[in-house]
Amino acid sequence: MADSKAGEMRLRLRARMARSGSPILLPGAANALAARVVEECGFEAVYVTGAGIANTFLGVPDIGLVTLDELVAHTEAIADAVKLPLVVDADTGFGNAIGVMRAVRRLERAGASAIQLEDQRFPKRCGHFDNKEVISSDEAASKIAAAAEARSDPGLVIIARTDAAATEGLASAVERARSYVLAGADAVFIEAPSTKEDLIALPGLLPGVPMVANLVEGGKTPLVPIDELSGFTFVLYANAALQGAVHGMRQVLVSLQEKGVLDPESVSLARWDERQALVHKQEFDELESRFR
Repeated sequence: MADSKAGEMRLRLRARMARSGSPILLPGAANALAARVVEECGFEAVYVTGAGIANTFLGVPDIGLVTLDELVAHTEAIADAVKLPLVVDADTGFGNAIGVMRAVRRLERAGASAIQLEDQRFPKRCGHFDNKEVISSDEAASKIAAAAEARSDPGLVIIARTDAAATEGLASAVERARSYVLAGADAVFIEAPSTKEDLIALPGLLPGVPMVANLVEGGKTPLVPIDELSGFTFVLYANAALQGAVHGMRQVLVSLQEKGVLDPESVSLARWDERQALVHKQEFDELESRFR
């Protein structure tokens, strides 16, 4: 990704984070095509979802199996496909503080506008799975400090996520988040508060700190309307689009299996022309014509 475009996207994200008012509604995309749909629908940024990449690219659960090379490749492809800031889920940072520095540099070059790092013990687990473990707050803070030092563009946003609410309680998670801000995080993400009251209270416990609310269908945190989350900077729906896509694929394929023919009238399908428009076929046709 060209440095000028990447820098522009980071400035755009920083400016939007600084604006008061409604949070940034942040849908996840597991690939470039999904990111195009996010852009087409008018969202302000896109979340490069680690769980989504694990599910779609590898067909596995979110248990730390995606490699740095795989995440960088997906980030590059998505950054090339859309003109939106990318918030990239980098799991635990692919190692110790030195590994985090390498991951940050590579993801920054790939086009990330923000990089999210969490304090789980490797191999990590989805934040809404059971049996999570966290590293010490001191070790996690050192990894955040390393991430902040590693970026070459100070506009790159570092988001520190803590999963300690499930293992140490919400008060400990808030204290961890505070220490991560002191270490250099630009925003914090306290994962999986289990009640609406706890979720809504979080911004008041860390006033002035940009925060992420993560809402997952079937997860541990209740789904709360965005107008009740005004204290948050981001409201994340990391895999809503993926869940919708899986449901749509099943509908179409069950219909095809039962009828033996594709029946566009009875299932929800993106039309041929919609699909070609989404992948910008006309632009490639024009390029072929110019260079023929």
